[in-house]
Amino acid sequence: MRKVSFAEYGGPDVLRCADAEEPHAGPGQVRVAVRAAGVNPVDWRIREGQFRTTRPLALPAGVGIDAAGVVDEVGEGVEGVEAGDRVFGEGLSTYAEFAVLTAWARMPEGLTFEEAAGYPSVVETALRVLREVGVRAGQTLLVSGASGGVGSAVLQIARDRGVTVIGTGSAANQEYLRGLGALATTYGEGWVERVRRLGEVDAALDLAGSGVIRELVALTGDPRRVISIADLTAPEFGVRFSGTAGSVPDALAEAADLIARGRLHIPVEKAYPLAEAAVAHIDSRAGHTRGRRVLIV
Repeated sequence: MRKVSFAEYGGPDVLRCADAEEPHAGPGQVRVAVRAAGVNPVDWRIREGQFRTTRPLALPAGVGIDAAGVVDEVGEGVEGVEAGDRVFGEGLSTYAEFAVLTAWARMPEGLTFEEAAGYPSVVETALRVLREVGVRAGQTLLVSGASGGVGSAVLQIARDRGVTVIGTGSAANQEYLRGLGALATTYGEGWVERVRRLGEVDAALDLAGSGVIRELVALTGDPRRVISIADLTAPEFGVRFSGTAGSVPDALAEAADLIARGRLHIPVEKAYPLAEAAVAHIDSRAGHTRGRRVLIV
C-alpha cells in the first residue's frame, strides 16, 4: 500500500509517499480502506517536532489521525460494525491506503468521504474546548481564528446551544463567519476595540496561536475564561492549553447527530492527492483556511 511518513523531524520536505506494509486491526480496532484523510494543524506540528519532548515518536513515523473509509477488517471484541460499513473516525497513520481506527462512527447519509474525513478530531476538539471554557446559553464567546475547521465547528455548536459568538478572521472570511451565525470582525491593528464594540466577552478561545493570549485575558477579565489549542506559551498567562482529547467515540456520535439534523456543516476548502501531502501541510500552516483540507486516497 501507499503511505505518507517521515524519517526525521523537519519541514514538509521530509514527507515521503512510498510503499509500506499494511496495518491490521487489533483488539477493539477496525481497519479501513481509506478514501479520504483529514489534514489537521497537529499533523504538521508533530512532523516539525513541536511535541518531541512530550510525545516522542519512533521514527520513521506515519502521519494523520482522521480518516473516512470502508471497513475491511474488524478486530477482536468489536461489535456493531462489519466489513463494508462506511465510517469516519480517528486512528493511526491515516495518510495511507489502509489505516487502523481506534474510534469510529457510521457516516451520516448524504455525506461524502471527503466531507466526513474533515470532522473527527475537529469536532472532538470543538466539543472539548467548549466544555472546558464553560460558556453557557445567553453568554458571549470570542473565537480567535474562527474560520478554520475547529472554529467552524465551535461557531455552529455554540450557536446551537444558545451562545452568542464573536469570531475573528481575515477580511476574506467575514461573510463566511457571518454565514455560520457569528458576529464577525477582522484581526490586525485595532481588533480588540472592534471586539469590544460588538459586546462584552464572557469567555474566549484561541484557535490560531497568533500571539493574542494577553488580549483575550484582558477582554474576558479572567485567564480561567480563556482556552488555547494553539499557543504553547498560554500557561505563562495563567491560560489553560488544551491538548488532550476527551471521549472520541462520544464526540463522533454527537457529530453524526448534529450533521444528520443539519446543525453542523464544515466545507472542504481543498482536497489534495495523497502524494501532495507536503503541499497540504504548507497550505494548512499558512492559515486562512475556510473549513477543512483533506487528502484523497
